[in-house]
Amino acid sequence: MRVSVVVPTYRRAGLLDRCLAALAAQDLDPADYEILIADDAASAETRRQVEDWARRAGPPVRYLPVQPAHGPAAARNVGWRRARGSIIAFTDDDCIPDPGWLKAGVHAFTAGVTAVTGRVVVPLPEAPTDYERDAAGLEGGEFVTANCFVRRDILEQVGGFDERFSAAWREDSDLHFTLLRHGGQIDRVPSALVVHPVRAACWGVSLNQQRKSLFNALLYKKHPRLYRQRIRPWPPWEYYAILIALGLALGMWAGGQPRMLTIALAAWVLLTARFCRRRLEQTSRALGHIIEMIVTSALIPPLSVFWRLYGALKFRVLFF
Repeated sequence: MRVSVVVPTYRRAGLLDRCLAALAAQDLDPADYEILIADDAASAETRRQVEDWARRAGPPVRYLPVQPAHGPAAARNVGWRRARGSIIAFTDDDCIPDPGWLKAGVHAFTAGVTAVTGRVVVPLPEAPTDYERDAAGLEGGEFVTANCFVRRDILEQVGGFDERFSAAWREDSDLHFTLLRHGGQIDRVPSALVVHPVRAACWGVSLNQQRKSLFNALLYKKHPRLYRQRIRPWPPWEYYAILIALGLALGMWAGGQPRMLTIALAAWVLLTARFCRRRLEQTSRALGHIIEMIVTSALIPPLSVFWRLYGALKFRVLFF
């Protein structure tokens, strides 16, 4: 067994079927790889789905329930620790690996290489939403778990993923930084291709995503130098400026100073409008999307700062 593919999943049967079909169609000998589905929901439906795939011809497919810890980091740890391959390939249940993905990744492991990162393509419509354009940022990621390969013995040395990253955010950066600090050689192989279509999202999804900011604090605590070098923006000065203007406006209102209140409100409006305009650049001009950008642009800065400071308290690190 040369390579084990680990796929975390959580109640996304249609997406998982699509991913499994792509993995079963790899142009690598089926005897050379296995597929491990780490189910963070530990659901009977997903077990039956995976067992149905296991009965079909092709590479071995195994179902692994994730208990008791949860989150993508914990799921991936369950997967690679049960793997039989000397190389662990990671992708996600909403991804579509190219038929040559595994072969390209495995063949890149020449002497001295500890990890390989492939290319991620995020197809976008002609006029994407802000959420879709933000998701396309994966294409420029240095090391993302949607498409990476790591030697199993190296994962054992570094302890795998830090399960304190309980959401799909920064757990891949943490592993990347850990590998770099251990002197690992990480090669980029563009021919190891994974397509990552953008999933549908509810209105105002960007507000829910701000909670992920708390994990920035944990990543900074573990790797302060690499965080400052590679994570942008740090810190988000625009958010703090908007929040300061809003705070001054509230203070002037409470203090009964109408002139200063007008100035502070004008500063808040201008800064927020600038933020909103940047989010609307080269994105959809649908009325509903414009309204969403106006509303969420006013709410994102205070939410983001709140979760960053919450993360600083939670993980006991000076971070802002």
